[in-house]
Amino acid sequence: MQAGLAQAPTNIKRQSRMASREARWGWFFIAPWIGGFLIFTLIPVVTSFLLSFTDYELVTAPRWVGTKNFVDLFTADRLFLLSLYNTAYYVLFSVPLGIIGAFTLSMLLNVKLRGMNFYRTVFYLPAVTSGVAVSLLWMWLFNPQFGLINYLLRSLGLYAPGWLVDPHWAKPAFIVMSLWGVGGTAVIFLAGLQGVPRSLYEAAEIDGANTWQRFWNITVPMMTPVIFFNLIMGIIGSFQVFTQAYVMTSGGPQDATLFYVLYLFRQGFALLRMGYAAAMAWILFIIILILTVIQFRLADRWVYYEGDVVKR
Repeated sequence: MQAGLAQAPTNIKRQSRMASREARWGWFFIAPWIGGFLIFTLIPVVTSFLLSFTDYELVTAPRWVGTKNFVDLFTADRLFLLSLYNTAYYVLFSVPLGIIGAFTLSMLLNVKLRGMNFYRTVFYLPAVTSGVAVSLLWMWLFNPQFGLINYLLRSLGLYAPGWLVDPHWAKPAFIVMSLWGVGGTAVIFLAGLQGVPRSLYEAAEIDGANTWQRFWNITVPMMTPVIFFNLIMGIIGSFQVFTQAYVMTSGGPQDATLFYVLYLFRQGFALLRMGYAAAMAWILFIIILILTVIQFRLADRWVYYEGDVVKR
């Protein structure tokens, strides 16, 4: 017994050394990530926050101006408010339509048919296609004279709008174009559909529920967590629309497609007003943060999980 008591401190010391060695190796392996986070995320974020309070034009030293950039944005910059309106318009229509389109597509792709893997691949491909290549393709499709879309509309005897050259149709054109990439979101919906317990459908069938009742009372509630995720990601992504407008219209016609990030790019890299652009970036961050927090606050009212569905 005395030998066991004498050996206890030795075991404690050995375990302490092993824990210390494991901690050192842990810090060693996580060091690259910490370094990358500091260099590429934390330091740029802090720097941009400080620059938002300065007058900085790259070729000159930053000059502290306090909140002047933020005040000027809301009181003296008409294009800032216009770009915010254009972006909000795009988000308001593209996000709901994208979610509905992706959900519908995922329901179709969830059917067990021969060659379904091929169809799933085909519908997903646009999501991984280069944004510039897609923009050039849609420029041809939207061409008022020889574009395929207007050709089909004229063939049906319908009105063929000017699309990208008409201020009234430019934003709707971008909204239509946004539906091109719903395949990526549909894959997420598809994974969610395949995770819905089959036992819920079997119980509903025994109770005499028809197809619509099973869809509305089981599929939709069980998919609300996935809908919630795609809603958050869709809002964040839509507020950052840039490539399409930069390539296709450069913000025209008559600033109808001057989206927020495109205007931010102009201020920062065309006019070299980096302090002003940093202020715009932080306003965008605050807008997205507020919308995300609101969605999380409202989630308890419409997002259901398996236990909640059973209770219903």
